[in-house]
Amino acid sequence: MTGLSTKQRVWWGVITVLVLVYALFPVAAVAATSFKLPSELNSGTFLPPTPTWGNYEQILVGDAQGLFLSALRNSVGISLIATGIAVVLATLAAYAIARLDFPGKRVVLTTALGVSIFPIISLVTPLFNVWRSIGLYDTWAGLIIPYLSLTLPISIWTLSAFFRQIPWELEQAAQVDGATSWQAFRKAIVPLAAPGVFTTALIAFFIAWNDFVYGISLTSTEAARPVPAALAFFTGASQFEEPTGSISAAAVVVTVPVVVLVLLFQRQIVSGLTQGAVKG
Repeated sequence: MTGLSTKQRVWWGVITVLVLVYALFPVAAVAATSFKLPSELNSGTFLPPTPTWGNYEQILVGDAQGLFLSALRNSVGISLIATGIAVVLATLAAYAIARLDFPGKRVVLTTALGVSIFPIISLVTPLFNVWRSIGLYDTWAGLIIPYLSLTLPISIWTLSAFFRQIPWELEQAAQVDGATSWQAFRKAIVPLAAPGVFTTALIAFFIAWNDFVYGISLTSTEAARPVPAALAFFTGASQFEEPTGSISAAAVVVTVPVVVLVLLFQRQIVSGLTQGAVKG
């Protein structure tokens, strides 16, 4: 904030604090609820009067262990596979869009953008019927394929913008030294594009990790049901007990990896996004 007056600095500080409070209050509320006893859920207090680890014990070693841990395994595996496939395909597609001149290049980008803004809920019923008929319903592959429709468009757009910033002369110099087009791409371009690829992989992973609509609609058992969908099936110890505490504990557990990744790689994320957003 160089060049700002003291009054402007104060105002920007106040705005920053308000935005942080607005963004973090729901997270803090969920975290606080995860430590409350069932009898304290409607107490009207923000902080738990008698903090307990009972909700975490229930989802990790208790009655909800089977439902939560299997869903956590599904989420990790499906999200990682979908991210890996999306990044590989998006890297090749974005390189072709950024470097090559071929008919229909703008159509590819426009189609990717159109797919990304298409309502997911409108695709669920046709996918449900098709997946049931070909045997992909309630399988990992039955979720990975739809997840690619969520992760590929943003990955292609992000990487194509990043590839445009890499000097074309570097690839030409590698080819002059005897490298093939594939070798120049793999050894000269991909290492330079690593920040953009890494950023894209994180964004794609977050999108797949947080999906609920596909997860709840295209699964019916614990064989492939991810965590966001599994939370809807949590129950209390009895029909009269609300599972709010257990759901909050599960939400905290699945949020921790996302927060850790962002904190560990925030510089790489910012670097990848900003380098792909400015004209070099």
